[in-house]
Amino acid sequence: MTETPSDAVGTDNDDTDRKVVEQEQAEIREFVKGLSADDIKSGNWFTKLSAHALNSYTNKVDWQYFEKRYAGVPADAVVDQRIKMAARYAALEGGLSAGAYTAAVAATIGSLGGASPATVPAAVATLMVDVAFITRLQLRLAYDIAVLYRVPLDLSDPDDMWKLIRVAFTIKGGEVVRGSVVKAVPAIVRPVIKRFYSKAVLTAAKGLPFVGKFLLQRNVIKIGIPVVGVPLAVVLNRYTTLLAGRHAQAVFRNEARVIELAENLNRQSRHPQLMLWVAWLVIAANQKITDDETLLMRHLVRLVREQHQVVDEQLAHLVDLDPTEVWRRIDAEPGDLSDILDVADRVATVDGAANAREKAVISELGDRCRHRV
Repeated sequence: MTETPSDAVGTDNDDTDRKVVEQEQAEIREFVKGLSADDIKSGNWFTKLSAHALNSYTNKVDWQYFEKRYAGVPADAVVDQRIKMAARYAALEGGLSAGAYTAAVAATIGSLGGASPATVPAAVATLMVDVAFITRLQLRLAYDIAVLYRVPLDLSDPDDMWKLIRVAFTIKGGEVVRGSVVKAVPAIVRPVIKRFYSKAVLTAAKGLPFVGKFLLQRNVIKIGIPVVGVPLAVVLNRYTTLLAGRHAQAVFRNEARVIELAENLNRQSRHPQLMLWVAWLVIAANQKITDDETLLMRHLVRLVREQHQVVDEQLAHLVDLDPTEVWRRIDAEPGDLSDILDVADRVATVDGAANAREKAVISELGDRCRHRV
């Protein structure tokens, strides 16, 4: 999101929104003026825009930033308003850009050459303002949603940066438009939305310039195509931003849920080291580890290390877990182990209902714990 809209959650004034969008368009237009034709054609514009969009923004916008403005308001409520606001801004910007689009723009992109900003045709500059505006809007929106759910992101870490990019632009296989979420889009727009997201697969090895080429090619379909008399740029800008925001909300809210579970388990457990072994025993029972299970284990290990100063090197270097090692540890632990049984129950359901193998492990664990009482 732009820095001005960050203070405007809850407003719904067309004149105010239009002024904000025009101001942001002007800023993006200055950014685009500094791009060369080679920057655009190679996709390097995205590398430059990422730094432009996030460097100063992330220094200013953190969880405390939102807490000062929306103290006591649940994160879900603020996230919902921000997604709707971003969709409004995207639609307004699309309307402002749509009038300048011509069918010749798409052909012009393929013929770009040279390295000077002066060689960039005006039609292409118009497209780049639109693409860069929406790209920055969605990138900052995803970042804001992560912050509001208190999901830690270190954007100096390539893995975290790539995670933000994947979430912001829904480029993990395009699953966001194959599910029920697309039902929120009017039926007449769905074929265009699906075309927009088609072949939405990227690999980390391709790097930021490849993302730039991908995003530019994806946005070209907006040019010169009307949908029931409404410029496609307006419709597509609005709904792709809405879907991107909902996708980011689903991803980061789920991660926040897993982090919250890890914190609760760590806080309630009286046996932090044994908790890690039991959690891993339950997770490994099915011999198929899900992303949520991996995330939970990572945060449990972190919390036990930070809050209990426990680092279990044996568990860290373990390849194959022998259940008898866990049973030995349980038998050697004195006192009530009801907290460990609760850990097993809750770990088993982090990614959905417990499966048969997880239930079998929990059953044996329960027998061992109850025999001690």
